[in-house]
Amino acid sequence: MIISACGLICDECEFYNKTCTGCISVKGSTFWAKEMMPSKVCPMYDCAVNKKGFKDCGGCNELPCKLFLDMKDPNSTEEQHKASIGIRVNRLKAN
Repeated sequence: MIISACGLICDECEFYNKTCTGCISVKGSTFWAKEMMPSKVCPMYDCAVNKKGFKDCGGCNELPCKLFLDMKDPNSTEEQHKASIGIRVNRLKAN
């Protein structure tokens, strides 16, 4: 199982090994970050790994921070987003 910096399971993602090999392997420069972020890097990866030196968001005592809560998949409902946050936070803390 490959876990992203924000707690998603990379190898369960529809884009894994198609347009993305996981945020860890591309150092946060995922296909969507290249398209949507001014820095071309996922903001959560950038914060946790690049700025704070953690392997993922699980190392941060602010988890879940405002950035973590605000970064929502535009294809998910608010209920799905909230459920995902709980699952990912637990996964990161256990990892």
